[in-house]
Amino acid sequence: MNMPNERPKWLMLYTAVALIVSGSHSLAANPPDADQKGPVFLKEPTNRIDFSNSTGAEIECKSSGNPMPEIIWIRSDGTAVGDVPGLRQISSDGKLVFPPFRAEDYRQEVHAQVYACLARNQFGSIISRDVHVRAVVSQHYEEDIHKAFVIRGNSAILKCDIPSFVADFVNVISWHSDEQENFYPGTEYDGKYLVLPSGELHIREVGPEDGYKSYQCRTKHRLTGETRLSATKGRLVITEPVGSVGPKLTSGDDSRTVKVKLEASVTLLCPAQAYPVPVYRWYKFIEGTTRKQAVVLNDRVKQVSGTLIIKDAVVEDSGKYLCVVNNSVGGESVETVLTVTAPLSAKIDPPTQTVDFGRPAVFTCQYTGNPIKTVSWMKDGKAIGHSEPVLRIESVKKEDKGMYQCFVRNDQESAEASAELKLGGRFDPPVIRQAFQEETMEPGPSVFLKCVAGGNPTPEISWELDGKKIANNDRYQVGQYVTVNGDVVSYLNITSVHANDGGLYKCIAKSKVGVAEHSAKLNVYGLPYIRQMEKKAIVAGETLIVTCPVAGYPIDSIVWERDNRALPINRKQKVFPNGTLIIENVERNSDQATYTCVAKNQEGYSARGSLEVQVMVLPRIIPFAFEEGPAQVGQYLTLHCSVPGGDLPLNIDWTLDGQQISEDLGITTARVGRRGSVLTIEAVEAPHAGNFTCHARNLAGHQQFTTPLNVYVPPRWILEPTDKAFAQGSDAKVECKADGFPKPQVTWKKAVGDTPGEYKDLKKSDNIRVEEGTLHVDNIQKTNEGYYLCEAINGIGSGLSAVIMISVQAPPEFTEKLRNQTARRGEPAVLQCEAKGEKPIGILWNMNNMRLDPKNDNRYTIREEILSTGVMSSLSIKRTERSDSALFTCVATNAFGSDDASINMIVQEVPEMPYALKVLDKSGRSVQLSWAQPYDGNSPLDRYIIEFKRSRASWTEIDRVIVPGHTTEAQVQKLSPATTYNIRIVAENAIGTSQSSEAVTIITAEEAPSGKPQNIKVEPVNQTTMRVTWKPPPRTEWNGEILGYYVGYKLSNTNSSYVFETINFITEEGKEHNLELQNLRVYTQYSVVIQAFNKIGAGPLSEEEKQFTAEGTPSQPPSDTACTTLTSQTIRVGWVSPPLESANGVIKTYKVVYAPSDEWYDETKRHYKKTASSDTVLHGLKKYTNYTMQVLATTAGGDGVRSVPIHCQTEPDVPEAPTDVKALVMGNAAILVSWRPPAQPNGIITQYTVYSKAEGAETETKTQKVPHYQMSFEATELEKNKPYEFWVTASTTIGEGQQSKSIVAMPSDQVPAKIASFDDTFTATFKEDAKMPCLAVGAPQPEITWKIKGVEFSANDRMRLLPDGSLLIKSVNRQDAGDYSCHAENSIAKDSITHKLIVLAPPQSPHVTLSATTTDALTVKLKPHEGDTAPLHGYTLHYKPEFGEWETSEVSVDSQKHNIEGLFCGSRYQVYATGFNNIGAGEASDILNTRTKGQKPKLPEKPRFIEVSSNSVSLHFKAWKDGGCPMSHFVVESKKRDQIEWNQISNNVKPDNNYVVLDLEPATWYNLRITAHNSAGFTVAEYDFATLTVTGGTIAPSRDLPELSAEDTIRIILSNLNLVVPVVAALLVIIIAIIVICILRSKGNHHKDDVVYNQTMGPGATLDKRRPDLRDELGYIAPPNRKLPPVPGSNYNTCDRIKRGRGGLRSNHSTWDPRRNPNLYEELKAPPVPMHGNHYGHAHGNAECHYRHPGMEDEICPYATFHLLGFREEMDPTKAMNFQTFPHQNGHAGPVPGHAGTMLPPGHPGHVHSRSGSQSMPRANRYQRKNSQGGQSSIYTPAPEYDDPANCAEEDQYRRYTRVNSQGGSLYSGPGPEYDDPANCAPEEDQYGSQYGGPYGQPYDHYGSRGSMGRRSIGSARNPGNGSPEPPPPPPRNHDMSNSSFNDSKESNEISEAECDRDHGPRGNYGAVKRSPQPKDQRTTEEMRKLIERNETGPKQLQLQQTNGAGFTAYDTMAV
Repeated sequence: MNMPNERPKWLMLYTAVALIVSGSHSLAANPPDADQKGPVFLKEPTNRIDFSNSTGAEIECKSSGNPMPEIIWIRSDGTAVGDVPGLRQISSDGKLVFPPFRAEDYRQEVHAQVYACLARNQFGSIISRDVHVRAVVSQHYEEDIHKAFVIRGNSAILKCDIPSFVADFVNVISWHSDEQENFYPGTEYDGKYLVLPSGELHIREVGPEDGYKSYQCRTKHRLTGETRLSATKGRLVITEPVGSVGPKLTSGDDSRTVKVKLEASVTLLCPAQAYPVPVYRWYKFIEGTTRKQAVVLNDRVKQVSGTLIIKDAVVEDSGKYLCVVNNSVGGESVETVLTVTAPLSAKIDPPTQTVDFGRPAVFTCQYTGNPIKTVSWMKDGKAIGHSEPVLRIESVKKEDKGMYQCFVRNDQESAEASAELKLGGRFDPPVIRQAFQEETMEPGPSVFLKCVAGGNPTPEISWELDGKKIANNDRYQVGQYVTVNGDVVSYLNITSVHANDGGLYKCIAKSKVGVAEHSAKLNVYGLPYIRQMEKKAIVAGETLIVTCPVAGYPIDSIVWERDNRALPINRKQKVFPNGTLIIENVERNSDQATYTCVAKNQEGYSARGSLEVQVMVLPRIIPFAFEEGPAQVGQYLTLHCSVPGGDLPLNIDWTLDGQQISEDLGITTARVGRRGSVLTIEAVEAPHAGNFTCHARNLAGHQQFTTPLNVYVPPRWILEPTDKAFAQGSDAKVECKADGFPKPQVTWKKAVGDTPGEYKDLKKSDNIRVEEGTLHVDNIQKTNEGYYLCEAINGIGSGLSAVIMISVQAPPEFTEKLRNQTARRGEPAVLQCEAKGEKPIGILWNMNNMRLDPKNDNRYTIREEILSTGVMSSLSIKRTERSDSALFTCVATNAFGSDDASINMIVQEVPEMPYALKVLDKSGRSVQLSWAQPYDGNSPLDRYIIEFKRSRASWTEIDRVIVPGHTTEAQVQKLSPATTYNIRIVAENAIGTSQSSEAVTIITAEEAPSGKPQNIKVEPVNQTTMRVTWKPPPRTEWNGEILGYYVGYKLSNTNSSYVFETINFITEEGKEHNLELQNLRVYTQYSVVIQAFNKIGAGPLSEEEKQFTAEGTPSQPPSDTACTTLTSQTIRVGWVSPPLESANGVIKTYKVVYAPSDEWYDETKRHYKKTASSDTVLHGLKKYTNYTMQVLATTAGGDGVRSVPIHCQTEPDVPEAPTDVKALVMGNAAILVSWRPPAQPNGIITQYTVYSKAEGAETETKTQKVPHYQMSFEATELEKNKPYEFWVTASTTIGEGQQSKSIVAMPSDQVPAKIASFDDTFTATFKEDAKMPCLAVGAPQPEITWKIKGVEFSANDRMRLLPDGSLLIKSVNRQDAGDYSCHAENSIAKDSITHKLIVLAPPQSPHVTLSATTTDALTVKLKPHEGDTAPLHGYTLHYKPEFGEWETSEVSVDSQKHNIEGLFCGSRYQVYATGFNNIGAGEASDILNTRTKGQKPKLPEKPRFIEVSSNSVSLHFKAWKDGGCPMSHFVVESKKRDQIEWNQISNNVKPDNNYVVLDLEPATWYNLRITAHNSAGFTVAEYDFATLTVTGGTIAPSRDLPELSAEDTIRIILSNLNLVVPVVAALLVIIIAIIVICILRSKGNHHKDDVVYNQTMGPGATLDKRRPDLRDELGYIAPPNRKLPPVPGSNYNTCDRIKRGRGGLRSNHSTWDPRRNPNLYEELKAPPVPMHGNHYGHAHGNAECHYRHPGMEDEICPYATFHLLGFREEMDPTKAMNFQTFPHQNGHAGPVPGHAGTMLPPGHPGHVHSRSGSQSMPRANRYQRKNSQGGQSSIYTPAPEYDDPANCAEEDQYRRYTRVNSQGGSLYSGPGPEYDDPANCAPEEDQYGSQYGGPYGQPYDHYGSRGSMGRRSIGSARNPGNGSPEPPPPPPRNHDMSNSSFNDSKESNEISEAECDRDHGPRGNYGAVKRSPQPKDQRTTEEMRKLIERNETGPKQLQLQQTNGAGFTAYDTMAV
């Protein structure tokens, strides 16, 4: 089976499929499982993959199978494809990936290659179709357009020349002329310009004007999408004809080839020029012939000038076309071969088959596509050399199972299909399990040879000797049997073996599924013997292989001879030592002979045997064929089959299509001699077509040769069509069938017009189709009637054709059964009825079912018109009247039936105008209108048109609303709010429009804004602040005047609600609004929305804008830091990233800070290593050194917190060499060697080794081990005056180190004084002993003396000289540091060394100087003491306010300056510093006294501050100047001028508000006292003013009256009695009326006058508080935002006391009166400067600050809360702490769980109050920090609130208390100072309700301060699970307070200035949150936000608070 076009590339697939062979045998015996199958492609790659180098490509290949196949990509030669970095890679899912690459990286073997995908599993392999991969490198190209030379009047073709390297990828998409004309490919073929499908521009009938234009083409690259215009412009060169010119082809070639894809459009060019203009005709050759027929032009095939255009090409269009060009001068022609390629596809039937062994298997390859060049088959990826569509395996063997593939190919593409062949049943090929071995033996004994074989089915075993089968005889016996396990045992017995029995024995196990064999030699000693060889017959051309059957042993040589010549005698012969002869390509002439085999042994004995070889020759047939081309019917034909080669006798016969030729076919055969045969056909007939085969046979074999015969048969009718008639609407079918050779093509055409003659192709449509020659017309209609032509053509003869008439019989039919027809009244009208059907047709008219007779009314006229399809009848009405509104019916009748149609005639006119227009409802944007429907003019109202305009516009500038005509109500929308409009309405029908109605005027309402703020930008300012900027909505969407904006923000990606802030509107045009959002979380994404609002409400929220705050630094260090020592110089450090929530940004790198532990204190000696991973290796470290390491994370915000230091020690190593060596002569036989330790011991020194060697002589080196603590060695037994060389090494556990320098010395009788010790530096610690050595030698013994700092040493009680010469210093102090020299001297010489002593001592006091001050910070300079010797590690800075606690701050040693921040403005501070090093903390510096900048408030001018009216006065507090320190609050007091007592109006007025004092009497003089507070102090100002009169006038200034005597007074009164009496009477009446009113009012209000503060102190409370007299400090100064608590000297009433109508509280709630013990405040002293070691104060209630006060045990009531205030106004009054006293327990006071730090009753030892009880009251946050470290203290700090309106209702849904837990204790945040909210009293029963279960189970009573009255709870240590109540949500903006209930009888002096019954309206600026001056002291907005974000407040806690807590709501007095 040869494959002529099969490419050999797939034959090399063995490398790719090598594994399959080995894997296919293991399952051979197993039947295939149902679910196991070979590979099948699910997704096969396409034939071509083109891609640009800028995009890359992925080629996907997917397959299925069980087990899942492996995907391998291979090349065309079968080798596997591997990865090429950056250019080609194979992904894990089997894709072949070509990444984008640079142009210079292009590699042809990668990017221009044929690949294939191979899928394999254990059942076989399949290969995909060829994948042609082509990468296109983006490179510059240009298109050119050349000039076209054309004779006038001819057609021109301009071609866009595209470079060949991109021609496959670039297509022409348009042409453009320089006159801005654009030409695109289209379907219009009639114009002058046509862009052909192949891209050329076709210009027909060229005239002179065309020579002036130039043309460019635009192309598009299909891979990159790039479009470009041609670089050059083409134009036409038009020549005028000179005489006549014959046609000339401009292309120069007379034939060409065109290929096009199926369904594409194709252009066949015929470019010729001639004059006169030639005529073009196109012909198509009939396939297989030289005959041609004209190309039929139709809708699909067009001819434009000489160009043939075929749209939607089909395979049948393929063939050879001829263009013939003629004019009067001559003609020319050009051939074009068109190939329409259809995509190849293939399918194998069946896809899977299971065949039993030995049975046949057939696979059929079914393929489609065009053209198909080759068909080939592969099995398991290997070619099997079969090229027919059908693959037949006659007898299936085991090796036949696997995957078969059929490949169809042409030059462009390929396709494949796969099928699997499975073996049925169970088969095991034979296997030799046991066999005999080679044996050598003597003759005589019997031989037993055995073979055991297995298999399924059971094999048969046969035996051979030297290739000849052994049969049983008297000496040879063969037997066999089957064992129980199915194996066959066969044996061969040879009786009394002879030498002749030797040879090669073989056992063969054979079954139908295979063969197995085994062979071995049996050698029998004896003379050579050759067994008889039978005659060998072989076919010529084959290879002869024969082995000489030699017996006997041993055999020395075996040779073959021919004609007594030893072989080989030519190249074809090969002889092997074992006796095998091979002759290749045997020929009769040269190789047929007798061959002799000669066997010899060493003794010379030989044996000979002959073999006769006969060569047989196969028949050879000379190829033959019929005459070229098919034969005509009746033609005479003959064939001669000649067999010149081959052995006789020959048998020659013939077959036709494989069948013997019968005599009745008219074919005769005759033998011609012994070697030929002739076949004769007298007259060719159609049955003679087929394949004629000549067979030649002889003894050698069989040969055959085949040639085909095709017979031309002209078409002949099988079924000729005839005329047909069909009923309309039926399905028509007309058959037309013909046969012939080639098979005729049957086509149907329809006549043009009503007569036969010209025919057109049938247009394809839904109801007309031709199938196998049969014409089908579904649902036939009259339009299908006509003449039809059926034509059968095959190129033989003229063809057949038949014309038939198809008629359609139709009754009359009206296409429209009923229609309405309208006419305007008074105008003429025509009614028409068209009836279709068989003529004749009669038509009658009815009007309202009555026969219409035109004779009765001359307005009516009837006319009839005969049409081709039927009859048209027209009824004309001259003038329509209203009576013509009727139903007209026309009735049509013919021979086949009747039909009728109706026309509803309607006479119409325009409607009247609508009326009664009125407004039903209106809003800001719409108005609801209604009206009455007018008369519609006998035509339904189509619509109403509502016209509206703004009142100032004219009716020409109107808007319209269209309303359906069936309604009388409508809404006009899209109006602008607050605008005046005029509205009117008109009605409209089909006839026209009515007049307009009366206009109405309306004004729309205002609305909330409808637009969103624009240009919103959110940008981070820093880590906690973002700036929001925006612009107003469009002006048209304001819907009124915008008052401001609500800016809402929240954490992104949470469900929490927005926190809103209000911003006032900026009136400046175009100016941006902005707002800074502060106290946000670090590096957190927030969502921001904005809405504008006006007086109606708020507009829509803007789109959410999201933004992150700036990145911060990580707040937690990396965790799990660990280090591992790797070597002596490397350490690995690893860590885990900080928690994500603490990263505060994106961690970019980590820094490892490391240094030797003893240098860690010195920042300059630390090393830093950056890394992005979570571990790193530190290199280049010191050996055997302890290292300290820290790790920190870094973000864009900076470095984060460092981890806790960890420590690792590097491994030890061998030490360095001792740094110095001395050799000192000690005598004539001894030398003292001394040395200094190595500078880097790199470990613990275990020993020293001293090496000594006599110089000069080749003596061995002596060594001496010395303990590690000994630094000298005495070498003895030396020879006198002989030089010796010494050197020393040190050793650690690792090994011996480097050797020191060598030193030479010789023993001598003279021993000069020498010092063995070395100069050294000694470091001693302060107060410890120090010893400095001085080891000396010499004879006589040298004298040793010491000098200290150059002064002779004399022993004292601290320093003495030791016997070995060392100097001992006890208890070293700083002064001992310096140089110490030792001198040794004897009579021969003297020597000296100098030591340096360094004393390590704690630092001395550093120098502290003030560098700069601000309002809240101090900058100090730190300088170490000049006398410090030990390195300084850092400073501790101590500072405190004048009346506060000491605080500390660590300062690094290299900081020149340090800022102390967060200080009080304008306050005095004390500062000192201490240094510390590794010895400890040093001495304190001098205390620096300084103060921060800032002064008390400064008085304003009275006119700017006070604004007076008749019954109130307005105070403008912004007029005050703050003195540099922000104002905290004002206290306002007033009185009438003649009163003594001051009335306090408010004790907490915010500095940025105006304040109104109400309820003043008109025309009255008042005194006003204002106390302004800031952190630097306070300023008191007094003003007097007079209120205006009722009418607004001023009163006269007061005068001093003269002193009058009693007589003068009486005289004046008596002289004015007429005036005095009425005045006195009037006064009496007034007094009585006042008394009555007071009595009536007093019944509901008993203690209104009890609200008195500081009544015993009087004005003294406003004096300057800086006096040292503590008595004067008892004047109460109210803290900001708090109500007045009980203070000394005040008559303080709680709500509870007032309610009971008596002066005191219940006994267990008595108010503490400090007046009973005036010494209480005096004994609380400011603490002294803390000593070293006590840096953190009283952590757990140390007794240090405990003061006893005898007699006070009964003065502090249990469960009473006190408000302890600072004594100095430098302290922020907001920091005053609330303290809770506790009851006595069993006579003593113990620490209350959770409250050990609070104040206990005096007089009890043990735990006293912690620092939070200090009277000097530092900032609260200081206590929070201290207590979190050491104590358990309940701390109350204010919590922020919202400015809610006051509400005295018994329940308050908004609770004001938050609770947070600090480490070690409970911290409660109470109501905060940020809002002006007067407190309101709760009902009595709620006053003492307990929220939390404390240790006593009793409620705690608290006094709330102003604005913050409410329940506070003490957390119990036994109840740690109390939740943290969250703050309430912001109040609704339109919070209606009208439902608040107030009770006048429940007044209290806690409501300091605005009682609940004064004003119930909303007060305050909701949403405006004021910032606390100390964020740490109060709840900051950020803390509130965090609580809101956590959303922890549950309904239970709210309910609990509402139940138990008194209801108080924030209240702002600003707007009073």
